[in-house]
Amino acid sequence: MDHSDENAYVSVLPPNKEKIKKLWTVAGILGIVTAVEFIIAFTMPHGATKTFLFVALTIVKAGYIVLEFMHLKYEAKILFWSILLPMIFIVWMLVAFVYEGMAISDVR
Repeated sequence: MDHSDENAYVSVLPPNKEKIKKLWTVAGILGIVTAVEFIIAFTMPHGATKTFLFVALTIVKAGYIVLEFMHLKYEAKILFWSILLPMIFIVWMLVAFVYEGMAISDVR
């Protein structure tokens, strides 16, 4: 068995400009949402509104990442919601537990 490289070649495909544009669009949207989070972090005073905005923006970013990078945007919508809704409820549960834990510690 002869292993010669006489017929070996590498074919380079041209870049898919549509996919590259879509990638930059996704990066831009995530960058804008992150910039809004930074503006909120450094301009708003601490409080419930700031926390709510951070949680909401985090859910928005997570949902967008799931839609784009896991390709759920092109699947059935019920699949997307079956992933996103439990995540929202888990975040809500964690916030409720922290709030209740702080209330209990204030009573004692």
